[in-house]
Amino acid sequence: MTRRNIYIVEDDDLVRSSLESLVSVRPDVDVRSFASGDAFLAEIERLAPGCLVLDLHMPGKSGIDVLKVIGDDPARFVAIVLTGQGDVSLAVQAMKAGAVDFLEKPCSHRALMQALDTAIARLEHSSQEAMRVETATAKLALLSARERDVLKGLVEGRSNKVIAFDLDISPRTVEIYRAKLMEKLEVRSLSEALGIAFAAGMFPGTSSTGEPHPLA
Repeated sequence: MTRRNIYIVEDDDLVRSSLESLVSVRPDVDVRSFASGDAFLAEIERLAPGCLVLDLHMPGKSGIDVLKVIGDDPARFVAIVLTGQGDVSLAVQAMKAGAVDFLEKPCSHRALMQALDTAIARLEHSSQEAMRVETATAKLALLSARERDVLKGLVEGRSNKVIAFDLDISPRTVEIYRAKLMEKLEVRSLSEALGIAFAAGMFPGTSSTGEPHPLA
């Protein structure tokens, strides 16, 4: 059974204890609690990926402050936020900052479990995507500069002859570079090679984040 990490960040001792009791009913989770946003952020570098149940109103670093920090690494943390009744504007702000769901206090056990299911699914998807990008980027790093040039041409849909003309080399040399890059990427088809290039952000003119890519 895969274990998931749940982090409860809540300054109210009674609420925090209640949430911990509710979440601990799940057999597949490890629960850890923090009495403030500051306490959580002080430990963040040593924490394994997980889901946060995060209060928004706390002394020191607020829930929004915490969301802004973990938003830089969505593959490590996803958050469900807790709001006061009728605090819609703050909930909207939290969702814009990256929270996957919000619950009004006091929340029911069923609502909390459903929100955790959503958060865990989102975290697992983000982790898989991050691993895919990391693997693809590592494979591209094995290519020589000329092999990357050839792959870039293939990504942009150019034929071997056009790539050869652009790089001022022979079509036969392009074929050799193409064979070498496919060997290094451990793929058997052009579509697989392009899949790795796309995963690593080698789209024409953009990276995987949509920003201008240095290879373009």
